Amino acid sequence: MDFKPGKYKVKNLSLASEGRKKIEWAESRMPVLMALREKYSRTKPLKGYKIAGCLHVTKETAVLIETLHAAGAQVAWSGCNPLSTQDEIAAALAKNGIEIYAWHGQNVKEFYWSIEQTLKMKPNLTLDDGADLIFTVHNKYPHLAKNIIGGTEETTTGVHRLRAMSAAKKLLYPVIAVNDAETKWDFDNVYGTGQSSIDGILRATSVLLAGKNFVVAGYGHCGKGCAMRASGMGANVIVTEVKPTAALKATLDGFVVMPMDEAAKMGDIFITATGVKDVIVDRHFKLMKDGAIVCNTGHYDCEINIPQLSKLSKKKRTVRPNNEEYTLKDGRKVYLLAQGRLVNLAAAEGHPSEVMDMSFANQFMSQIRLVDLHKKEVTLPPQVIDIPESQDQEIAQIKLKTMGYKIDKLSKEQIKYMNDYSAGT
Repeated sequence: MDFKPGKYKVKNLSLASEGRKKIEWAESRMPVLMALREKYSRTKPLKGYKIAGCLHVTKETAVLIETLHAAGAQVAWSGCNPLSTQDEIAAALAKNGIEIYAWHGQNVKEFYWSIEQTLKMKPNLTLDDGADLIFTVHNKYPHLAKNIIGGTEETTTGVHRLRAMSAAKKLLYPVIAVNDAETKWDFDNVYGTGQSSIDGILRATSVLLAGKNFVVAGYGHCGKGCAMRASGMGANVIVTEVKPTAALKATLDGFVVMPMDEAAKMGDIFITATGVKDVIVDRHFKLMKDGAIVCNTGHYDCEINIPQLSKLSKKKRTVRPNNEEYTLKDGRKVYLLAQGRLVNLAAAEGHPSEVMDMSFANQFMSQIRLVDLHKKEVTLPPQVIDIPESQDQEIAQIKLKTMGYKIDKLSKEQIKYMNDYSAGT
């Protein structure tokens, strides 16, 4: 591996030219973020601020990183999942002078080592996906928190962890829940996860989805996207849930709902999207058809109990990239994709650039917001903070404009009517 102390650690710097082409492709599909780059590269509102980032190293993330840098920030980066880094992208960023520690196939020790390298610059801001960076600060380097004015969190799992931490009064600085923005949650999580997860499954298996029983565990935004896209390709979708309202939504959307203990007997392909551990465990593997395919699109690899699968198996081999065949002791075979990691990132390229355009615009604007408040000497409480509705609508409006769409505007009379509580029949 190429290694220059204090600057970068990547798999192979010679991949940089390949990575740069992919980054340029993403830029051509991310007009909102590129418009923000053009605007803020002139005023450089982030000049003098240091951002430590921990987020999947993809071509879309590279556009975000270089936009933050163009706005004046000093940036140090690590990947937020051991299998999601695209080595050619990491090389291109390193070649362009970005401090980065990321390569595909990290072990746990290397993963946290990389995070710790980004903290050596003593950041003023953090940018996270899954909260591992934030938790590293809190658990190992709490003294750094006094210089951190705030952070941002990209994904559902991370926001859940941080809200629990805030409720326990353990959060040391404010974190903006980028994931909970409408222009993130209702687009990235639904359309991005749905398309990219199917992409990952197909790359790892090349199976025909039409006619298959496709089991989706969890009908939140990500699960809804997976169910929608699988159904669109002709699969018979089965949803498993623990939340009554989510199960009811899945039913009214036309999907069959049942417990995993029943779905395990019927499924051809299983995908977990819950953010909870032990969704598929040994008793489910014992019920599965010979040849069942199992994968996960949640942030962590604990949704499928892989140690229990291994214990039930007499043999394991890799049959395709990101596709491991487990032969059970009774002779049946179960295929695990991407080692139980996020199938859309480990076996494919992650969300399409067009949908990440809005998510990362929210990340960028939230970092700007934290700096603006700091410059105005406004201190936010150490809590999880929502994105303003005005920011959501601004980003959506810009996105519509770049797509060539126009929408109506409320008239003064309509606005007056909406605010008139006395208006009746």
